[in-house]
Amino acid sequence: MSNRHERVVVRNAAFTDAEAIFNLIKEHPEELLARPISDIVQNTDRFLVAELDGQVVGTVSWSILPEIGRSLHPTVEVKSVAIRSDLQKRGIGRTLVQSAIERIRILAPAQIIVLTFTPDFFRKLGFREVPKETLMHKLYMGCINCSKYDSPFTCPEVAMALTL
Repeated sequence: MSNRHERVVVRNAAFTDAEAIFNLIKEHPEELLARPISDIVQNTDRFLVAELDGQVVGTVSWSILPEIGRSLHPTVEVKSVAIRSDLQKRGIGRTLVQSAIERIRILAPAQIIVLTFTPDFFRKLGFREVPKETLMHKLYMGCINCSKYDSPFTCPEVAMALTL
């Protein structure tokens, strides 16, 4: 069996990747919140894509969470981790998230967080579970607009953090 992962290239996203990123995220409605194309385009500089044989087959993005006043504990959220369904479990997601962490480290945040339905995946990358209450800024900025659950505290996503 050949390892197709060897031909996967991780690169910065380009504006021309927006539709492929949109479709990848949409392919996973149970695990990911949809993102409008306009949001993807506006945040293209915060997306990486995995390319296989000229096709975008995976993506990851990040966002800097706002703080009030001086930034004493800057936090960056990893989000929109999506791999084409037929290529999952081949290390593409791990490579994408590790590449995102490398780029985020340059910013020197206190921590990187994620809200996920796949905590085992992120645990292998060094993330540990944290109480959702410790991420109130995330809950107010993102979860408050969620249309899937009536409360961030009834949502089954697991809050995790990687302390840098």
